[in-house]
Amino acid sequence: MTLDEKKIKEKTSAISEIDKIIHEPARMLIMSYLFVLESADFIFLRAQTGLTWGNLSSHMTKLEKAKYVSIEKKFIRKKPHTIAGLTEEGKAAFKKYRKEMKQILE
Repeated sequence: MTLDEKKIKEKTSAISEIDKIIHEPARMLIMSYLFVLESADFIFLRAQTGLTWGNLSSHMTKLEKAKYVSIEKKFIRKKPHTIAGLTEEGKAAFKKYRKEMKQILE
């Protein structure tokens, strides 16, 4: 096996092991925003991602089930307000994902 073939095999293997929860484009975008912000409300996330309310909610549920995000629901002046933030596990997973993607793309 040549050096180039070995590199290709390593990268292919790395791609197959990438975190599929984060790698989905909408969830990667959500994770990216939450990684740089301490927290964000759903109104902000919907506006920034361009997702519908239903899609945003669905993706946030998947991230919450993976324990990557925490979601807090409260009322402000009798109106529901939902805030999300990355958990420590979510931050670690996103850092690992970024590192792996950089290695794959080099």
